[in-house]
Amino acid sequence: MTARRRESGVGNRESGVGNRASGIRGSRAKRSAASPPTNNFIVLTGLSGAGKSQAIRALEDLGYFCVDNLPIDLMSTFAELMRRGRPELPRAAVVVDVREGAFLERLPRVYRQLKRLPGLSPLLIFLEASDAALVRRFSETRRPHPLDPQRPVADAIRRERQSLAKIRRMADEIIDTSDMTVHELRHAFMSTSRDPASVGGPLVTLVSFGFKHGLPLDADLVFDVRFLPNPHFVPALRNHTGRERNVQQYLDGYPETVEFRERVASLLQFLLPRYAREGKSYVTIGIGCTGGKHRSVAVAEALKEALGGVEGVRLRVRHRDIAAD
Repeated sequence: MTARRRESGVGNRESGVGNRASGIRGSRAKRSAASPPTNNFIVLTGLSGAGKSQAIRALEDLGYFCVDNLPIDLMSTFAELMRRGRPELPRAAVVVDVREGAFLERLPRVYRQLKRLPGLSPLLIFLEASDAALVRRFSETRRPHPLDPQRPVADAIRRERQSLAKIRRMADEIIDTSDMTVHELRHAFMSTSRDPASVGGPLVTLVSFGFKHGLPLDADLVFDVRFLPNPHFVPALRNHTGRERNVQQYLDGYPETVEFRERVASLLQFLLPRYAREGKSYVTIGIGCTGGKHRSVAVAEALKEALGGVEGVRLRVRHRDIAAD
């Protein structure tokens, strides 16, 4: 029994990978069903301008150790490090293309050698795009075509497509990026990686802070809780923090605390799955009070508990200014 080779369609408004959203659109097959479920060594190749730079960034976000333009002669050595289980190289991806002079002659032989290595699960991915999309991208970036800078771009594209026909035929996955967005390209590689850990969703950090110490520089969203009653002015609570039950009970005694917390939790329960779907890797949510010791801390702790049931995200709390003066 054989697995199938997907041909997926994708494009990018944001980084020159395409202009219109499109989904996976067909399949042919070729990978053995005996292959391990996770591809721990990806060889990424394809047409110049098809989005290899964006693809390698997506793979880095998914936890792959990536090397761009690795010489063919070093690929087997690099794969051997992977096969020996080097902890710093749990999964790797390499980009090879026409910039490597011996690329066309040597890649088929080297890739066949990789597939025979025990403990290695290589995957050859070929990126392509329509001639129109490639011409537009080279025009937008004003870069010469690497195969032949002296010829018109359209001629160089046609020549490269013909030259890479054999490599395309041996590919395990073919991805057409003509109409892909960056986020769709990322999702394509999330699917290709076949590793549940890769699709664990964004890391959502709830940061409590004090406005008098400055805003968190990495905050995507900020909520100001200075309108809540301030435990600092209650002598019995001043030296305690929002982590402690007595401060939390004091704040919960005011209806606006409970209503605010419920409204923010409802908003975040709506937003976070959509951020995950968009492909965000990190979401930082700031909750600020005056000093960052009482109100913001208590609200951040309560929100973490309220958001515990949101699927597809990982939660953590950081109290930036809890020990500040």
